[in-house]
Amino acid sequence: MTSRERVIMALNHQQPDKVPFDLGSTLITGIHVSSLHQLKVELGLCGEKDPVKVFDPFQMLGEVDDDLRKVLGVDTIPLPGVNNFFGFRNENWKPWTFFDGTPVLVPEKFNTIPDSNGDIFQYPEGDQSVIPSGRMPVNGFFHDAVIRQKPFFDDSELTVEDQTEECRLLNEPELQYYEKESKRLFEETDYAIIFSGVPGTNLGDIALVPGPGMKHPKGIRDVEEWYVSLVTRKDFLKDVFSRMCTIGLANLKLFYEAVGDRIQVIILSGTDFGSQQSPFIAPELYRELFKPFHREMNEWIHRHTSWKVFIHTCGSIFDLLPDMQEAGFDILNPVQISATKMDPQTLKKTFGKSLTFWGGGVNTQSTLPFGSEEEVEEEVKHLVGAFKSNGGFVFGSVHNIQASIPIENLLAFFETFNLCRQY
Repeated sequence: MTSRERVIMALNHQQPDKVPFDLGSTLITGIHVSSLHQLKVELGLCGEKDPVKVFDPFQMLGEVDDDLRKVLGVDTIPLPGVNNFFGFRNENWKPWTFFDGTPVLVPEKFNTIPDSNGDIFQYPEGDQSVIPSGRMPVNGFFHDAVIRQKPFFDDSELTVEDQTEECRLLNEPELQYYEKESKRLFEETDYAIIFSGVPGTNLGDIALVPGPGMKHPKGIRDVEEWYVSLVTRKDFLKDVFSRMCTIGLANLKLFYEAVGDRIQVIILSGTDFGSQQSPFIAPELYRELFKPFHREMNEWIHRHTSWKVFIHTCGSIFDLLPDMQEAGFDILNPVQISATKMDPQTLKKTFGKSLTFWGGGVNTQSTLPFGSEEEVEEEVKHLVGAFKSNGGFVFGSVHNIQASIPIENLLAFFETFNLCRQY
């Protein structure tokens, strides 16, 4: 069975030959560049001084290449977007040494020159003549968004057009790139192809609200202000989401004309709806503000394509899952099993016939970075056992694997999964 066939069977809630595995196909199922380099050195895939590529400059995720996929048994591959999080292309690679000494390759427009404090700033579209949109503190591991919202504004100044400026139609060069690259991946590999989505579909993703790829973002661009606006400016956000949905639907049609059914999974939403203890918003607010637009886009995808639709939301979202099911989502990620009410057996029993659980394989907040090898092994065995019956499960960590993970725990994570992934 090929990797693509294995993932498709699991997504259709059929039992494949073994549990599919994802690492590095998205910006939310990746591995930090430092941990990636450490892993590749340990596996003999590169030397201590050999650099690894930075796949996502914002979170400093490393590129999972084909050599590593084969060694670990990974079943997925990304169809990369044209531009990265900061709005410039991953091209014309240059060497840089990360704070912890990891040798890496970064895109040409990635700023490697620290300020007087030693911090590294990134600029939208790589344009250093404007205010930076990302800051990595000295000795840090990833970038924080730089909030560039005006200190004060009157609600009368808010316009839907300003708030959705980054939501634009895909242009012809982008569509040609997606057509060519999807065809190459489909014909030259047997991996399941995962795509991170088109402009307009990702309603309220807090990572995108500050406009990191935009030189002069307008509107509500502060994280706290945005969350408050879900209640205080509800009608305005309905208009914003309506315009985004219209653009998103148009882009889905254009994208499908370019790639057809060569991809298997599309990410429609990366908006976090849960905290560690409870949902961020009440189910009633999700139903009013998000669900109608999610349903409209998901219904178009299910009517016209073979794609499965992926929603990423961290935290305790058990109480929102019935509505997310009804909205048409097929896949839930990252399955934060440590959050309140996110017990794996209960999730599988309650939602396992319709939702595929993508992730949920080890707790990256505590067990993987701070547990013992034995604790990692036991948790992986327990979680694979809880989720794998009758398909509907793609194994991965709970969100990205971070930096400073003991190599023994990393190896235990991958080796234990490979020992228990067979049906």
